Amino acid sequence: MAKRDYYEVLGIDKNADAGTIKKAYRKLAMKYHPDKNQDDKEAEEKFKEASEAYEVLSDPEKKQRYDQYGHAGLEGAFGQGGFSWSDFTHAGDFSDLFGDMGSIFDSLFGGGGFGGRTRSQGRNNRGEDLQIEISLNLKEISKGVEKKIKINIKDTCPTCNGSGSADGKVTTCSQCGGSGQVRQMRRSLFGNIQTVAECPACRGEGRIIENKCKKCHGDGRAAHLKEINIKIPAGVEEGQYIRLRGQGNSGTKGAPAGDILVMIREKEDDTFDRDGKDLYMKFPISFSQAVLGTELDIPIINGKIKMKVPAGTQTGKQFRLRGQGMPVVNSSYIGDLYVTVYIVTPTKLSKKEEELIRELAELDKDKVYSPKKSFVEKLKNYFF
Repeated sequence: MAKRDYYEVLGIDKNADAGTIKKAYRKLAMKYHPDKNQDDKEAEEKFKEASEAYEVLSDPEKKQRYDQYGHAGLEGAFGQGGFSWSDFTHAGDFSDLFGDMGSIFDSLFGGGGFGGRTRSQGRNNRGEDLQIEISLNLKEISKGVEKKIKINIKDTCPTCNGSGSADGKVTTCSQCGGSGQVRQMRRSLFGNIQTVAECPACRGEGRIIENKCKKCHGDGRAAHLKEINIKIPAGVEEGQYIRLRGQGNSGTKGAPAGDILVMIREKEDDTFDRDGKDLYMKFPISFSQAVLGTELDIPIINGKIKMKVPAGTQTGKQFRLRGQGMPVVNSSYIGDLYVTVYIVTPTKLSKKEEELIRELAELDKDKVYSPKKSFVEKLKNYFF
């Protein structure tokens, strides 16, 4: 199925700035997060779709290529280096892209594409990538953390040493001669054309195992539980990932192992809201503190800090505490903490408090407060 437009996925227009893109993604990530939608495949797909859209649109270079060429611009077809055949041969032979015409290319260039690899060699031999998720709180993210996790991984089978054979006997496929491919003559508009296909006898392996290893069933790899250490730098964000190269499933026939992708999940915090490097919070103050001014103990990620509130502070006033936000990955820069104060109206009063409030009300009864006029209203009064 064709991919949806990334702007449509995030529900934004093409003129959206970086902040709007991030907010749209965070909203969808919170809604469709796997932790909140367990066993919900539709939510999982929507989460992946939103993450992919954000990864492209939050990167200026990728966004520019996408805006100019659409999805094709991200597949290597219109990159900075121009049209590249190698971008396609990695995924398989040319028949994936051009149908019968792909078979022509295979025949002309030795059956392995320009990269010299058969379809089965390019696709099946390299080990599979694995994906895991790690949930972190803001304190862990602010300092960076090292995690130990256990993961099921396929590695060289200890019983058959990777041969896949119980008795060590492996014979070359007689139908393809060990190449994993068979050539066939096909008729087309261009006449008789020789095509290359995967050998049906050995399924592209080029070998036949009569007595398969009981532990790995002929695959040459067996699953086992492996413990790995993951160093997570300070400042990572929801949706980012760390690639552990060569630590995924082992390859076959000496091919390289796959990777492990560590997806970052950020736990909700009871105190702070995060927007990139900056943190936001609301802090309650009393009427008397707002009127007379005060000094507050404001919580930060790793402790508390003093903050002065001047006399006459209005509810909704925002204060900026520099350097009390989150670090930026691979940088010495640290964001800020924005504290918005709001006045709490008490629902219960002691007898003494009620007497004082009534006394204050008596003093205020002759005062008249009117809402401030907006700039537009002032213009109307001036001209009309």
